[in-house]
Amino acid sequence: MTTYEEIFQNNQAWIAQKTSNNKDFFKELAADHNPDYLYIGCSDSRVTAEEVMGLGPGEVFVHRNVANLVNNVDLNVMSVLNYAIKHLNVKHIIVCGHYNCGGVKAAMMPKDMGILNPWLRNIRDVYRHHKAELDAISDQGQRYDRLVELNVVEQCTNIIKTAALQLSYQNTGYPVVHGWVFDIHSGKIIDLNIDFKAILEEIKDIYDLTKS
Repeated sequence: MTTYEEIFQNNQAWIAQKTSNNKDFFKELAADHNPDYLYIGCSDSRVTAEEVMGLGPGEVFVHRNVANLVNNVDLNVMSVLNYAIKHLNVKHIIVCGHYNCGGVKAAMMPKDMGILNPWLRNIRDVYRHHKAELDAISDQGQRYDRLVELNVVEQCTNIIKTAALQLSYQNTGYPVVHGWVFDIHSGKIIDLNIDFKAILEEIKDIYDLTKS
């Protein structure tokens, strides 16, 4: 286990390593960044966005919360989403869940979770919408994994419902929304290949926010 003091030693070693390869590394890092990617992932400490994507500092804008939710009344995620679209002009928005997610597992338990109840309700609603499919999966582990995937798709849809996304896509053709799952057992990123354009078209009757 790394001690608190060792973190600062690690930081110095990291600085030395970065500047040995490029003496202007931090000068360049301090300049304005224009990442092409917004990554919305889970707070789980085992899943690090830049590392699994093979990207470095400045290449991805990251937001994380328990079970990678995009709740339209959460000012945190909505602020990140709007900033990424309107000011950073990201080209891709990725929602990345992961198998063995504690938040999703907690939502599958029909019991009082205290302050977590309103947060987990979002995942429980995903279960309710897909109850027939999920209940037909006899293996609990596979059912759990499938809820992780369905939760990612639901959060992608929540992004597509926003005015910021719709207006930007109408005007520029970007950003495009993607749904991923990180397989914590193999390290692989699994692209769920959500049909972004089909979802955008499907929700238009109710969620079209491009008209003034």
